[in-house]
Amino acid sequence: MPRLFVSRVATMCLVELQKLRHDRSELVTRAIQPALWLLVFGETFTRLRVIPTGSLPYLDYLAPGILAQSALFVSIFYGIQIIWERDAGVLSKLLVTPTPRAALVAGKAFAAGVRAVLQALVVLVLSALLGVGLTANPLRLLTVLLVVVLGSAFFCCLSITIAGLVLTRERLMGIGQAITMPLFFASNALYPVQLMPGWLQVINHVNPLSYEVDALRGLLIGTPATLPLDLAVLVGAAALGVGVAAALLPRLAR
Repeated sequence: MPRLFVSRVATMCLVELQKLRHDRSELVTRAIQPALWLLVFGETFTRLRVIPTGSLPYLDYLAPGILAQSALFVSIFYGIQIIWERDAGVLSKLLVTPTPRAALVAGKAFAAGVRAVLQALVVLVLSALLGVGLTANPLRLLTVLLVVVLGSAFFCCLSITIAGLVLTRERLMGIGQAITMPLFFASNALYPVQLMPGWLQVINHVNPLSYEVDALRGLLIGTPATLPLDLAVLVGAAALGVGVAAALLPRLAR
C-alpha cells in the first residue's frame, strides 16, 4: 500500500509538471515580484538601516524571506486549478480511479513544491548577484530545497482546502488575496520577531511561513535557527494539509 501511494503521488506530480513545459514564461513572470522586493525594498532599507539586524546586512536578512514569499505566491492559488479540473470533469474522473484521494492531493502539493523550487533557484541566483552571502554547502542547499517543497506543499493544500469550502474561482481568488499578505507580514520574513508587537508575535508563532523563513535563514546565511523544530512543524503542517484537503475533495466534485 505505501508503495502504491508513493507511485500514485509521483505520477500525479509528473502530470502536473508536464503542464509547466507548455508555459515556461510563467517562471519568468513570477520572478518579477521577488526581484523587485530584493532590488527596491532590500537595497533601499539596507542603506537606510532602519531595521536592526545586527552585523548582518539587511539585504542578506531579507533574501531568505523573499525566497519563502515567492514560494508562497506560487502555491497559494493552486486551488484554482482544482476548480478548473472540477468544471472540466477531470476531477470526478480522477476520484473514481483506485488512486487514493490523499495521493491526488499530495501529487499536486509536491508539484507545487517543485514549481516553487524552480522559483527559488531564480531568487537564489539574483541574491548571489546582489552580493548576499549565501552558503555554498551542498547539504545545506539540498535542505533548503526540501524546506521550500514542504512549505509550498502546505500552502498548496491550504489553497485546495479553501477551494473545497468556497467552490468557486472568484471566492478563492478573493480569499487567497486576502490572506497572502497577512501571512507574509505576520511572519519574520521582513523584520525580526523582537520588533513585533506582542499580539503579532503570537500570530507569528502559529504561522508556518515563519518556520519556513527561520529554516531558510539559518541554512542559507547561518543565523541561529531551530532547524529540527522548523522541519517538524513543516512536515506536520504538510501532512495535516494533505489530510484535510483530501477529505474535502468529494465535496468539491459534487
